Amino acid sequence: MQSTPYISWFADITLADRATVGGKGGSLGELTRAHINVPPGFVVTTRVFEGLIAKLDDETSVRSRAQALPEGDLEQTRALSEEVRPRFETARLPESICREVVAAHSQLCGSDLSWPVAVRSSATAEDSEEASFAGLQDTYLWVCGADAILKYMRSCWASFYSVPSISYRRKRGMREDEIGVAVVVQKMVNVRTAGVMFTRSPVTGDRSVITVEATWGLGSALVSGEVTPDRFVIGKITDQITVREISDKCIQHVPAGKGGVAQVDTSEELRHVPSISDSELKELAEIGRKVERHYGKPQDIEWAIDHDGETFVLQSRPETVWSSKDRPPLAKPVENPLLHVMNIFGGRR
Repeated sequence: MQSTPYISWFADITLADRATVGGKGGSLGELTRAHINVPPGFVVTTRVFEGLIAKLDDETSVRSRAQALPEGDLEQTRALSEEVRPRFETARLPESICREVVAAHSQLCGSDLSWPVAVRSSATAEDSEEASFAGLQDTYLWVCGADAILKYMRSCWASFYSVPSISYRRKRGMREDEIGVAVVVQKMVNVRTAGVMFTRSPVTGDRSVITVEATWGLGSALVSGEVTPDRFVIGKITDQITVREISDKCIQHVPAGKGGVAQVDTSEELRHVPSISDSELKELAEIGRKVERHYGKPQDIEWAIDHDGETFVLQSRPETVWSSKDRPPLAKPVENPLLHVMNIFGGRR
């Protein structure tokens, strides 16, 4: 499996490659190279997106029009989104690019080309301490076959011009010509339980604990807020489980018959029991400590456990809520807050 200008395999990339593989792709490469158990995959690099948008720009200057949108003008933003997104969805890709994606899919899945994959957007500015983009671009789960991958790649690029994504960039003053989108293609895990893990408390900011949220089935039910997850708090040093909250997990997301995700009712025997065992929690905590050590800062981690009990990390990004509060103020505090006022008017007398 050799990387090319258009296809980068996880084993060949790091966060230093964010400009070509995006934040999500760079992080998955980092985790793979750090010997974290990540489902294998590859990234369709931003070069493909840049080639496609260059053609669109020749016709209607998509980027300059997005750049010129007034912040908060939902009517103009919606009009641009409704015009641009269908053009990405129906864009004709060069045959050479299609062949590379089909070949990479074949290498990824081997003899079982029906093995499902996730197709995930990976913007170059996402999953950083300055900007997250979390949930603003699309992810497609349980995608089967190379033709479906090519279809959902276009959908990922189109989602970069959704109303929330455009609005987020305008609010933060980002330059359109400095941001691109890669697409991650990653083998799906045959999930039994999935969830998120924070290597500092999302409630108190306590860095001495790890918080785990878990539910039956795919993690999309948790991320979308459709189910209240089980919640556990584990001491980083002691591995002691100090909080154990078991919820009524009335629904779960599972693979649909012909690809995609379906919502089903959770069986009565599983609704009120823990979706993860104590030993699995402690294994997760060890993984969380390892990932945090690798990055040198608290992390927000997506994970999954398959039906054989194997644990996988699906993504890791910097924790941003409490970390932003830890940053020092831009101006140093002074003993008397009025001193700067007196200095402006001729200095201290």
